[in-house]
Amino acid sequence: MDEQVGYASPGNDKSAALRVMARRCFTETFSHLYEPEPFARFLDEVYGDSGSMSKDLLDPGMEWLVAEMRGEIIGYAKLRPLAAPAPNPRNGSLELQQIYVLREWHGRGIAERLMLWALDRARTLGAPEIYLTVFDHNERAKRFYARHGFTEVGRCTFQLGDRIDDDRVWRKTL
Repeated sequence: MDEQVGYASPGNDKSAALRVMARRCFTETFSHLYEPEPFARFLDEVYGDSGSMSKDLLDPGMEWLVAEMRGEIIGYAKLRPLAAPAPNPRNGSLELQQIYVLREWHGRGIAERLMLWALDRARTLGAPEIYLTVFDHNERAKRFYARHGFTEVGRCTFQLGDRIDDDRVWRKTL
């Protein structure tokens, strides 16, 4: 793990930088799958100034951990009350909605640290289970989740523009 990386909950002063980082990460990972116009609209709806990510940062029900290097956000994890279409979830289950790390920081322990935080935080909050959704063809992410004890328990879809992708619902019992 890189000793110089700092981890903290983001304050309102980090909103713009966090949205820029998340937009970049999502673009680098998924832009090749979608038509440019609907992809740009989606990015604005989620990562724009008044997008859903800005609202999530203000939501006290969301838990965040940001990874920074020399003041630059390089990754984050977002934990929330369960919203994914989980089959028969137990009361109080949570969802790891996002865990993003910029590509140049892959393989340096950043995602590992973010995941350990999410699991520890979920346990601290008394969650019996933690869920996440993952794009079916994101093999790197699925290997990472499997290493942490998550297993596939269901399916859902993700729509961007006219394209509908298969996602998988994964669960870990805490």
